[in-house]
Parts: sequence; structure tokens; C-alpha cells
Amino acid sequence: MSFTVAIIGRPNVGKSTLFNRLVGKKLALVDDQPGVTRDRREGDAKLGDLTFKIIDTAGLEEGTHESLSGRMRAQTEAAIMDADAILFMIDARVGMTPTDQHFADLVRRAGKPVIAVANKAEGKAGDAGLYETFGLGFGDPVALSAEHGDGFSELYSALLLALPEQTAVAEETDESTAPLILGDEEDGSELDITKPVRFAVVGRPNAGKSTLLNRILGEERLLVGPEAGITRDSIGIDFEWGGRKIKMFDTAGLRRRANVVDKLEKLAAADALRAVRFAEVVVVLLDATIPFEKQDLTIIDIVASEGRALVIGLNKWDLIAEPNKTLKELREEADRLLPQVRGMPVVPVSGLTGVGIPKFMEAILRVNEVWNKRISTGRLNRWLGAVIEKTPPPAVSGRRIKIRYMTQPKARPPSFVVFGNQLDNLPTSYERFLINGIRETFDLPGVPIRISKRTSKNPYEKKGRKIW
Repeated sequence: MSFTVAIIGRPNVGKSTLFNRLVGKKLALVDDQPGVTRDRREGDAKLGDLTFKIIDTAGLEEGTHESLSGRMRAQTEAAIMDADAILFMIDARVGMTPTDQHFADLVRRAGKPVIAVANKAEGKAGDAGLYETFGLGFGDPVALSAEHGDGFSELYSALLLALPEQTAVAEETDESTAPLILGDEEDGSELDITKPVRFAVVGRPNAGKSTLLNRILGEERLLVGPEAGITRDSIGIDFEWGGRKIKMFDTAGLRRRANVVDKLEKLAAADALRAVRFAEVVVVLLDATIPFEKQDLTIIDIVASEGRALVIGLNKWDLIAEPNKTLKELREEADRLLPQVRGMPVVPVSGLTGVGIPKFMEAILRVNEVWNKRISTGRLNRWLGAVIEKTPPPAVSGRRIKIRYMTQPKARPPSFVVFGNQLDNLPTSYERFLINGIRETFDLPGVPIRISKRTSKNPYEKKGRKIW
């Protein structure tokens, strides 16, 4: 039976390090500076034969409800309510503090099973703090080192005692479900609708990414506020929209590299770019009142170079005085500025009011289908023959370039291979001509298109004689 465990504690006790160790990946940002984690992050954990959901949370701090620390604490309290059991972590090298005692009372009131964890307990330096942990009243504490991997067998035993029903071995079944693939006989698709569509939302700081995603989810799942740069980690959230499974990633705001000097901001930016590489669809969210800034174009160029499907979201649309006229102008400007992803969806939306969210989600699902699209070799070459007959490749230095045929070896993004002679001399302008023709003829808007060339060897080419 599946269960959920939340890691709770004050800042810098090692919660994110333990989270990364349990999920087996470096998902959460880790640094010596306290307060790195702000949102709550979920992951699939494995400990021995136990598999469960683990929640990393922000460090508990005192503060008013309106302050940033107060809003962070509200996210942690939500994680406590969602959890079946709680790992209450202290720093064994520092020992018990009044803050630990205060928030232990908060955890106790939740009425959930609590396991006291004394982290950083390697060596003798943590012995005193470990003994102090008994004073929390949560039973025998678990001494471990999240960084070095010590004490996890004791943590496994503690979970078995805390959640005996949830950790009981389930009966195995032989049932299996084959994935349902969308496609047809002529043109196909590699789209598996049983798997979630993975999309990441990126953009400049304070573009309203977290506010928009909270509106889509219908709850305050992500930390928001007037301060720029609140989000640091790339937070993945699972939900459903119109019967389709979705995994959505909120990311930190991306500024010009020259302006990023803080170490944590560099880590957050690298985490955002990693989310782009693992997503299928990337939404570049712009502030509709100041769209297509230089940094926006740089971010879009990164998305295209990574081969991701692209959607441009125009957030804060409720502030636009002439929406119809403005939308037409911005769509024309997008095609002019971004020819490499011509025809990408440009969707007005408002995270504050919820306007445009259905069309926004439809655009994401639609462009994901395009990104997975396959075109049959027969259709490709019938189109290619007509194009070459009408507009043949130019001769280079009096030598004729001959294109024999084309095929699509893979999708995600749509990638094509051209076979022929003298293709190393094929001008870049003619490649762009072919890409634009493929995009328009086979309806591939908003996705990067890749073309590679395979040149046949000339069997009559003279080979140099070897001199011994």
C-alpha cells in the first residue's frame, strides 16, 4: 500500500539532503546557506522494499502570516496534513533548540505518527544532540547521516513500526495494461496517452508563473507573493486535465547571466534549465504588458535548441486595454522574431482571473501531439519530388546537388534525413526552405524541425595511391 511521508524541521538541518537520498536523485537544491527550500517538493522514494511518496518542505521559522516565512510555513503545514507519517528532523551536532521544541508541538497537534530523526549524527560530535532528541517525546530517535547514507536501516524499521498497515506486503497480481498508442496507418504518432504530458513553465522573474499554475490547480499549491524570485526549486506536480495525465513543473525566474551573481540563484537557474531538458512541452510565460524582451527571446532560443515543443503564454492579460488588436500584433511579432518555431501557439491568459486557461491547456496538449507526429516516407517523398521539380537546389561551383529521397527516423522533435549527392554543399537557405515547406505542408507549427544530410560516396572518385 502506498503512503506519504513529510520531512519537517527548522532550516539547514538536512531535509533536502535526506529527500535526495531517498529519491535517488539530486532533485532538491542543497547548499550550506539556510532557507534554500521554499516550496514543498514531492518525489517517489525507495527504502529497502518500501516505495512511498516523500515531501521535502521549507525550514520552519517564526513570522506573520503575510510574511514570506509565514507563507512558507503555511506550505509546510499543508504537507503535514497530506502526510501519513512525519519525519521530524533536528541537527544532532547543534542539538535541541527552542525552535525545535516549538515546532515539535505543532507537529504533535497534527495527530500523525512522528519519527524523530537526528541528522548529521556521524561520529561522536552528534551523540549529545541524539540524546537530547529523546526529550521531544516522539519515542526512540533515528540517528542517521543523510549525506553519508548511515542509519537508513534504522529509518526503515521505524517506518514499519509507525505505519504497520501501509507497509504491509501487498499481494502480487499478474494484471498488466498495454499502453494505448495514438496513430494511423499513413502518418503515425509516438504519443502514448497512458503517460503524463510533461510540461515546464519558464520565464523571467515575476512573470506570474506560480500564480498561473496555482490557478490551474485550483489551490495554493505553490508559494507566491509580490517578491521577485520566490521560486527556487523546479517543483513537479501531477494532476489531470480533460482526462489526460499531466506533470507540470514550476521553475525559477531566469535573468541575464551577467546579472546573476548569487550562488543560490545560479543553482536555481541551472535547475530551471534542467527542467527544460526533461520536459516535452515548454511554456515560455511572458508579461503581456512588456512582451518579447531580449531575455524572453534568449529563453525561447534555448527551448528551441533543446528541441522542445513551445507554447508562448501571455500572462497578465487582464491588464491589456485592447486585447484583440494586441493579440494580433503579438502573434505577428512572434512569427517575425522566432522563425525557427514559426506558428507556435501564442495564448493570452491571466493567472489572477483565470481567463484563457482552457485554451492554454488545449494548446499544450495540441503542440505535444505535433511534437510526437510521424510522417510516412511515401508522403514525404511525393512532396519532396514536387518541391525539387519546381525549385531545385542551386548548383555550387558548377556542380549539381542531387537530393534523392527523405525519411523521418524519429519524432520528439520531428527529425528528417535527406539522402543524395553533394549535400555537404547544400546552402543553409535551401535547408530553411525545406523546413518551412515541411512545417506548412504537414502542419507542424510551434516545434523545432531537424534536418540531417547523408551524402552518397562516388564509386568513380579517384583514390590516392599509397606510397610506401
